[in-house]
Amino acid sequence: MELNEKRSFAEMLEESLKGKNSLEGKVTQGTIVAIKNDKAIIDVGLKSEGRLFLSDIKSLKGTDEISVGDTLEVFVERFEDKNGEPILSIEKAKKEAVWKDLEKKLEAGETVDAVITGRTKGGFSVDINGTAAFLPGSQVDLRIVKDITPLLNLKQPFKILKMDRVRNNIVVSRRAVLEAARLESRSEVMSKLEEGMVTTGIVKNITDYGVFVDIGGIDGLLHVTDMSWKRIVSPSELVKVGDSVQVQVIKFNKDSGRISLGMKQLVQTPWENIEQRYIVGEKYKGKVVNITDYGVFVELEDCIEGMIYMTELSWVRKNVQPSKIVNIGDEVEVMVLEVNPQKRKISLGLKQCQENPWKKFAEEHPVGTKLEGIVKNITEFGIFVGVNDLLDGMVHMSDVSWNDGSRDDKSKDIEKGQKIEVIVLDVNPEKERINLGIKQLADDPYAEAAENTKKGDVVVAEIKEIHTAGVDVVLENGLSGFIKKSDISSEKSKQKTDSFAVGEKVEALVLNIEKTSRRVNLSIKALEVQREKEALQQFGSTDSGASLGDILGEALKKKEEK
Repeated sequence: MELNEKRSFAEMLEESLKGKNSLEGKVTQGTIVAIKNDKAIIDVGLKSEGRLFLSDIKSLKGTDEISVGDTLEVFVERFEDKNGEPILSIEKAKKEAVWKDLEKKLEAGETVDAVITGRTKGGFSVDINGTAAFLPGSQVDLRIVKDITPLLNLKQPFKILKMDRVRNNIVVSRRAVLEAARLESRSEVMSKLEEGMVTTGIVKNITDYGVFVDIGGIDGLLHVTDMSWKRIVSPSELVKVGDSVQVQVIKFNKDSGRISLGMKQLVQTPWENIEQRYIVGEKYKGKVVNITDYGVFVELEDCIEGMIYMTELSWVRKNVQPSKIVNIGDEVEVMVLEVNPQKRKISLGLKQCQENPWKKFAEEHPVGTKLEGIVKNITEFGIFVGVNDLLDGMVHMSDVSWNDGSRDDKSKDIEKGQKIEVIVLDVNPEKERINLGIKQLADDPYAEAAENTKKGDVVVAEIKEIHTAGVDVVLENGLSGFIKKSDISSEKSKQKTDSFAVGEKVEALVLNIEKTSRRVNLSIKALEVQREKEALQQFGSTDSGASLGDILGEALKKKEEK
């Protein structure tokens, strides 16, 4: 019985101590049992009382009235110190209460009110009722915020992302709250949104290509081209972050949620009656406001610009950078080439306000005019000749020489930079083309020869070149000719081109003269046939099947018989 009583007492003592030890590191309720000097004696149910400074209690309660019997939450740091008294903390009790409250809100997904106090590595420091938290830079807003100054020291809601008691770490997000708010109001705003409606929004972010405007929790894009009828370099010329702007809904895609906004649509378009103000073919003055690789933009009036394509900048300077012809700020005279009110485009010309050098050349140099020029370039198809300081003409290879030959043969005596005489064959100002000739300066040496050579003439020709298909020859009067392989002989076995040698002279019959190619087609075969017929007629034979030998033999026999 005594043993059982001893065991029972030991268990009771252990349970008692265990209950008291369990208070260590936790918050418990304490009661003020006495006030001595600047401290209050606190009973927390342990064998000894703890002590707290009155100033700490006053700070917690927010009042100077402290009395014996008052209760308060305290944190038991240690069960007892060297004096056997428990170590209490009212500040840690406050933090512990905050932690418990935050854990409940984290579990419930609720927001907490906090204040951004300053910048730290990777983000910002946040104060939640005296408890420090971390706000990552990516969680500040829905988009990157360059200047966070307006958000500092401002109490606002945050969502707790995670908590770590061991590391005393709390991570919060302002972006999550904004996203939730946006989603909550999105359906309501979307149901009321219509294309063409006018609304007011707040500028949230500015980029190079436009401005993002918050219209009731939904962001729309105000593109730079829809901000003003006038050309602007940057959207920041007209608005800044936080500005309240009136905009019109230009496009609204319910599926993607994309919203296009416009500001310039709220004012009258300067393009109205544009065709009455700028007449095609008329000249106007303007200022160069932008230069690109493909042309020049000219401001004709406020908010109205026209475009000079690079092909309309100069009559003669082709494929040159527009910046080498005009500069930004230049005052220029231009001609209106086309007006398109629907596309809001005006095509302009700069060269049309200057004298057309092609027309001037055509007026001053009619066909047949002889002049001197400098050889600028020699190509496979022709020779380019500078006819004045601005224009070049071209001598086609077929107009270089009357003689047939290759490009090298015709241009072998002509060099780049050489001054040569040419004759104007044709001028086309619309196509900006001048055709010149060299051979036309002299009479055609073959003209007379061609006139004196007729079909059926028997001529002597010299072999110049041998081909498998025939032979090239030159007649005694200078005309070029050709004898086909099948026209070499009346006997098939002798129709071979390799039976000839270059320089050899042959007799042939003229079949025809090709005026275009300036070539005479000849036939040895036809000459042989013609001579056989003549021989038959001479000896009185009509047998076209007999050979010339047979005819001669028969004639000799008859002569002997007589």
